Amino acid sequence: MLTIRDLTYRVEGRTLFQGATATIQSGEHVGLVGRNGTGKSTLLRLIAGDLQADGGGVEIGGGARMGYLRQEAPGGERSLIDTVLAADTERAHLLAEAETATDPERIAEIHTRLNDIGAHAAPGRAARLLAGLGFSEAAQQRPCSAFSGGWRMRVALAALLFSEPDILLLDEPTNHLDLESAIWLENYLKSWSGTLVLVSHDRELLNSVPHKIAHLEGGALTLYQGGYDRFERTRRERLERLQHMAEEQEKERQRIMAFVNRFRANANRASQAQSRLKKLEKMEPMAPVLSQKATRFEFPEPAQLPPPLIALDGVAVGYDPAKPVLTQLNQRVDQDDRIALLGMNGNGKTTFARLLAGRLDGLSGTVTRHPDLRVGYFSQDQADELELDGTPLSHMAALMPGASPTQLRSHLGRFGFTGEMADQAVRKLSGGEKARLLFALITRDAPQLLILDEPTNHLDIEARDALVEALNAYQGAVVLISHDPHLLDLVADRLWLVGDGSVRAFDGDLAAYRQFILERGRADRRGEAEKPAAGSASKKDKRKQAADRRAANAELRKRVKAAEREVERLTAEKEKLEARLADPGIYEDPTADISALQKQLAEVQDSLANAEESWLEAQEALEAGSA
Repeated sequence: MLTIRDLTYRVEGRTLFQGATATIQSGEHVGLVGRNGTGKSTLLRLIAGDLQADGGGVEIGGGARMGYLRQEAPGGERSLIDTVLAADTERAHLLAEAETATDPERIAEIHTRLNDIGAHAAPGRAARLLAGLGFSEAAQQRPCSAFSGGWRMRVALAALLFSEPDILLLDEPTNHLDLESAIWLENYLKSWSGTLVLVSHDRELLNSVPHKIAHLEGGALTLYQGGYDRFERTRRERLERLQHMAEEQEKERQRIMAFVNRFRANANRASQAQSRLKKLEKMEPMAPVLSQKATRFEFPEPAQLPPPLIALDGVAVGYDPAKPVLTQLNQRVDQDDRIALLGMNGNGKTTFARLLAGRLDGLSGTVTRHPDLRVGYFSQDQADELELDGTPLSHMAALMPGASPTQLRSHLGRFGFTGEMADQAVRKLSGGEKARLLFALITRDAPQLLILDEPTNHLDIEARDALVEALNAYQGAVVLISHDPHLLDLVADRLWLVGDGSVRAFDGDLAAYRQFILERGRADRRGEAEKPAAGSASKKDKRKQAADRRAANAELRKRVKAAEREVERLTAEKEKLEARLADPGIYEDPTADISALQKQLAEVQDSLANAEESWLEAQEALEAGSA
C-alpha cells in the first residue's frame, strides 16, 4: 500500500501541496493528472524519496521495492542487453558469486535461488522488452554509447520494467517513444501486476491503463474511479454541482441580509434579525467555481492554392548520395489533406517531413512545389534556437520586420500570448508555452501546409485538445508525426507508413494499425516458432501477403488518381478545341489552319479514349483488390 498523508511541500516560497492525501492499494494503477506546473513530477520525486516533504509524508507498506524512471540515460560501453540484465541486481550478484563460490552448499543455494527467480529465462525477457521499445536484435548487442539520449532513455525504461519493482513510478514514459513503441508500452502496462503511478498527457494511455485517476489541483489530490474520460465527465458534473450550491448559498445570503437590513431597527423584529445575522456568520462560505483559463490555438486562414501543393516523382532522399534513406517516393499533398506518418523512429519519418518542408533536397527524381506555397514546419529542436533573453514579441518582430506592434500582438494572441505574456522572457516560459510560441512563429505568414513533428511533447491534455480543435478548423494541409494516438485519430484521415526505405499508404484506420502492431509484436515474441501446416501459409506469410495487398492497393489508387487527372486534362483540351472549331469567325481567318486543328482534335479524342480505358481498368483492379 502507498499512502500520501497530509503532504505539504513548498518550493521557492510557493506552496505546491497543502495537506494532500491519497491511498493507493497494492496492485492499483493510478494516473496522476493536472495542468502543467501543478507539481506532478515533484510528487513522484517525493514518493520516490528524492525530495523531503515540509509536512506530512509518504508511507510505503510492507517493505515494497520502489522503481522510478529518472531522467538519467545509461551510457558506457556495456551492451543494451547487458545493461537491462544488470537491473536485476540479485541475479547479477548471484551469477557473480557463482563464478567464485567454492562451498558446495552455497553453490547449491545459489543455483536454487537462480532457478526460483527465473534467472535463465532473463535474457529472453530482457530481449523482448528491448524489442518492444524498438531495438532490433543487432542493436541490443551494441554499446549504450552508440545511441542518442532519447534511445538510451528507452534502455533505462526497459531496465526499470525488467527489475519488476513492487511500486512503479513513470513520468511521461512515452515522450521518447514513437507511436509503435507507445502502443506496445500501453499494452504491456495494462497487464502490469504491481502498483503503478503514471504521469502522462496521453489520453489513450490514461484511458487504457489506470484503474483510478488522481487529480492534482490547488495543492490537493482527489481520486476518481476509472480512466481519464470517466474522470473528466465525473469532475465536470462535480464542478457543476459545486457551482450550483455556491449560487444557491449566495442567494440565501442575500435573502438573509435583506431581512436583517430591513428589520434591524424594528424593535419587534430585532431579535429575529440578530438570529439570522448569527446564522449568516456560521454559514461556511462556498467559493464559486473558477473556470481555468483555456489554452488557445488559432491558426490563420491561408490563401487557397490549386492542387497539388507538392508532388514527388521517383524521388530519393537522404544525407549521403550513396545511401539514400528513402527511395521511389511518388506522393502528392493537396490543401485538404490530413496525413499522419507512421513507422518506428529511425525509419525516415523526419527525413521525409524535412523533404516536404523544403529543408532537405531530393537526391534524385523530381519535387514539384506550387510557386506560392508557404510551409510551417514545427520541430521540438526549434525550441533550442529561441533566444532565452528575448520575448515572444521580440521573436515575432524579428520575423515580421514590417508589421506594426498591433499586428504582432494580434498574431501572438491567437496562441495565448496576450498582455504581459507577450513581454515575458523566454527563459521564464514553460515547455508548453515555448511550444505555443513556436506555433505562433511558424504560422506568421498563414502557410498552406503545416508539418508538425511531435508537436505535443510539452503540452498538457487541455492544450492537446485545443490543438486538435485548431487543426480541425485550419483550412490548409497537415502532415503529422506523433506518438499521441488521440491526436492522430481526431486529425488525420490518411495514414502513410514509412519503412523499408519507402513511403506507402496504409490500408486501414488507426485502430487497424494498432492491431497490426500488436499482432506483429505477439508473432515476434513467439519467434515464429509455430510451424505452418503443409500447404498452408504461416502467419508471417499472411502478414506479408496482407502488406503486399495494401501496397498493391496503394499503387492502384495512385494509378486511378493519375488516370483521373489525365482524363480531366484531355477533356478540358478537347472542349477547348471544339469551342475553337465551333466559332464561325475562325473560318474567315486566312491564318487559321483548320486542318491542323481538326487533326489535333482527333488525336486528343483518341488519347482521351485511351485514358478513360486506363482509368476503368485501374478502377476495376482496385475494386477487385479491395474485395
